[in-house]
Amino acid sequence: MSIDTPQIYLITPPVIELAQFAPLLGRLLDAQDIACLRLSLATQDEDTILRCADGLREIAHARDIPLVISDHLLMVERLGLDGVHLTDPGTRIRKLRDTLGAEAIIGAYCGQSRHDGISAGEAGADYVSFGPVGQSALGDGTFAPHDLFEWWSSMIELPVVAEGCLTRDLVAALAPVTDFFAIGTEIWGSDDPVASLAALTAPLR
Repeated sequence: MSIDTPQIYLITPPVIELAQFAPLLGRLLDAQDIACLRLSLATQDEDTILRCADGLREIAHARDIPLVISDHLLMVERLGLDGVHLTDPGTRIRKLRDTLGAEAIIGAYCGQSRHDGISAGEAGADYVSFGPVGQSALGDGTFAPHDLFEWWSSMIELPVVAEGCLTRDLVAALAPVTDFFAIGTEIWGSDDPVASLAALTAPLR
């Protein structure tokens, strides 16, 4: 991979059976270069989140891969995680940076809003993500267009992540103008997520 090639940022499935998922995750992390892992569960059950975070932290950290968690700010320090991904960053980033410290990863999902991305960067985010980049029957049909990433990559130094409804063609098209591809639901529903990830990201090799 060249230094300019976008990296893969892996998102967990929304529902995890840890005993089955842990070995699959290990195989996937060994098969692909993964820059970061995001724990993004649908449940609000604290015990489930704690158990999954504990298990995945060991798998990720054994491979020197940082683990961030979606939104659950209090879990970061409690579980020794590397940071947090905010799905609705609002005005919390600056205060959160003071709380978590300079080393913590703070990411901000900014939908399709250039303004929100700039605001998140100015407040201290380590990266912003835009999406969904592909169109889906879910939601209201809006998506983050290619020219948003093109503008960002030419004007802003802060790393940018493309996520949501990715396809192989979108990976190929966005590769020159994004720093990371956040991939999750695109692969977990397949019979072989390891092979699916390899196929989806083939344009990067």
